[in-house]
Amino acid sequence: MSQIDQVLTPTTHDLGQFEVRRVLPSRPRSMVGPFIFVDQFGPAQLDLGTGMDVRPHPHINLATVTWLFEGAIDHRDSLGSFSTIRPGQVNLMTAGRGIVHSERSPESERATGPRLFGMQTWLALPDGREEIDPAFEAVSDLPVIEDGRAKAIVIMGELWGERAATTTYADTIYAEIHLAPGGAIPIEDEADERAVMLVEGEATIDGHSLKRYELAVLQPGRDMTLETKTGGRVMLLGGEAFETRRHAWWNFVSSRRERIEQARADWRAGRFPKVPGDEEEFIPLPEGTPKTVTYP
Repeated sequence: MSQIDQVLTPTTHDLGQFEVRRVLPSRPRSMVGPFIFVDQFGPAQLDLGTGMDVRPHPHINLATVTWLFEGAIDHRDSLGSFSTIRPGQVNLMTAGRGIVHSERSPESERATGPRLFGMQTWLALPDGREEIDPAFEAVSDLPVIEDGRAKAIVIMGELWGERAATTTYADTIYAEIHLAPGGAIPIEDEADERAVMLVEGEATIDGHSLKRYELAVLQPGRDMTLETKTGGRVMLLGGEAFETRRHAWWNFVSSRRERIEQARADWRAGRFPKVPGDEEEFIPLPEGTPKTVTYP
């Protein structure tokens, strides 16, 4: 019996100085647990004097999770939040009924050429909580589990008996796993749905070789072992399976298509709030089909 239910290959978007690999949503599968969007970006060294500039844009009915391996990103949002994201700190922005944010390289990083390497994921909010108030938190005091040649940082949820302080709205597991040469760690059956992504080095799960940047969706109901011969970095993600389907269009996620249509109209008409300190620019509503979309 195969231990891998599905292997999802990302779509790569070349943004000039760095690549973004989007593996969810995809035609074969739109979600793994509450995760409805999974981007991996970098590693990249940007040119001197330049930086990443994601202009203000809106979200609804989801929570964004930013996690860096290298580099730094300045986050600003319409609540007035400001945070410089760095490795070891998770930024969780809850859109709820609506929020606007921007992500840019810090000015202090631009002179020497910013480094960029990390993950951007979205979590769909569960039934009955999609329209909660927007919120923001940055959590750096995260559990670290070490066992010889294996180390895991618990970003969200509970793993191996340790729970992160990061807010969760549905049962969620999210962790960064480092394996030194010869290292191994158990992947327990603690969630309805689980997946792993190799982001550096090499690794296998119960003997199945992982290919870099692909998302391997694991068979439910089975404990497995993640291991490596030469060393690797792997992301583990998943959580509870949603009973109600979620739709995604551009930066909007909802259980109701008409709610997405309303958000589109609101952004086009300028009815979302502004981002203090980043009020001059914005990303316009896409014409046609955007890069992020669920499929019928």
